[in-house]
Amino acid sequence: MLNGYKFRLYPNPEQQQILLRWIGCQRLIYNAKGQEDRYYRRFQRRMVGTAGMAIPVDQEYSRFITDRTAFLRDVPSQVLRNGAVQFRQAYQRFVRKLGGRPKLKNKSGRQAVWLTSELFQFIPRTETATGEVHGYPLHVGTTQFPVGLIPYVAHRPHAIPASIHLAVEGGRWWLSFAAEDPTLTMPGKDTDTAIERIAKDLRHLSAEQLAARTLGGDRGVAKPLMTSDGQVFDLQPIQKTRIKKARRQQKKWQRRAARRKKGSQNQKKAYRKVAHYQQYEKHVRQDYAHQTSHRLVANDAYDLYVFEDLKIRQMTKRPKVTRDVQGRFLPNGRQANAGLHRAMLSSAWGEVVSFTRYKALRQGKLVITVPPQQSSQECAQCPFTAPDNRRSQAEFVCQRCGHRDNADHNAACVIAQRGIQKLLSGDPLTPSHNTTRIFRKLGPERSEVTPGEIRVRRLSPTGKPQGSMIQEPPGAIPETPASTRQG
Repeated sequence: MLNGYKFRLYPNPEQQQILLRWIGCQRLIYNAKGQEDRYYRRFQRRMVGTAGMAIPVDQEYSRFITDRTAFLRDVPSQVLRNGAVQFRQAYQRFVRKLGGRPKLKNKSGRQAVWLTSELFQFIPRTETATGEVHGYPLHVGTTQFPVGLIPYVAHRPHAIPASIHLAVEGGRWWLSFAAEDPTLTMPGKDTDTAIERIAKDLRHLSAEQLAARTLGGDRGVAKPLMTSDGQVFDLQPIQKTRIKKARRQQKKWQRRAARRKKGSQNQKKAYRKVAHYQQYEKHVRQDYAHQTSHRLVANDAYDLYVFEDLKIRQMTKRPKVTRDVQGRFLPNGRQANAGLHRAMLSSAWGEVVSFTRYKALRQGKLVITVPPQQSSQECAQCPFTAPDNRRSQAEFVCQRCGHRDNADHNAACVIAQRGIQKLLSGDPLTPSHNTTRIFRKLGPERSEVTPGEIRVRRLSPTGKPQGSMIQEPPGAIPETPASTRQG
């Protein structure tokens, strides 16, 4: 089974400049393919007579190497090819409805270059006496474009991968890849097969037996995660204090960077400080998500984990700008919701679920999501649902049966019950992915065309009117019919 690895990388300054050049050239090819796709899509909507023309979604990149981009010849061709392959893979995911349309990459944030086996080599370091392998020094580059040996710290053993990613963020370099790990197993050839197989095994249990093997989780802002067995998972107080301090330092160094000379080394140092404090909060959240997911999956008492299917992107979406009749901007609550949205994103809701899902599959367990509507107003003892059941943020009192409980704990129990019902319903837990061709045709696609039928383009009011289909010049005398017989 494939397993992910991420190690610290330590290239010297000369190697860093070479890798940064590779990163920029690969990003340029990816963005050029994306801009080309945008052009063709505009061409499809605005031009006439484009029926039968295919929009290219390929891996060709030679047309982007011109006199203005002669610097692309100073990097290996495999780096440029991999940029085109990344765009094609992203477009395939968009066509299969597994993601959005490929977006253009910018220079800010995490930057990475994808290298295939032609551009790197792990040289095993073996002990002469015992023959035991103690490490794999990483050699990057080719004969024409050498980079050299780059040291990295492997804190756990790994196999030789087929491709690697070299990334830089905040001045720190990372080596990441996926390789086979014989110690990990999954009950199925792929993820969807494993999920359905585990679900089939769990459906043999009754509802009472499943209730004892199911753990529900309610996600919130004050308590990032509360489970149906009464556990609360949250950051430690010292971590919260340090995150607040890191945010203050980040704002301070952003102000300093804005006052320094643009493009100077001092400004770059200030921006590296900003990235450093941003990374601290990010790493704390990831550590919290990994520890929480591990504690959930390591508990042998549960085989089914149920969470709310929260649309986090829609919940934290920026509100639309509204104007009155005179064109003046109206208050839309953006500033009031900014703190709530930031607290939602800081609770690591999505990472906890995604980490728990893949760790549970390795243990032969299952993670499913259920609709979150009215889960905080529904009683876990009886199906009565009413807004008055939620007396306060922390207190739940059922107006029918009188059941009293903590509001978050009651919601977690309701979510667990919904997960059991969803599992026993027999519906497939994995969505079916339709295979769709990525080659599209410009213009309307018709299987049959009626003789004499024409396609008329609906132009805008300022456009040129559609010309007549009659081929005779204006003022010409119509041709006399061949027969004048009256019938």
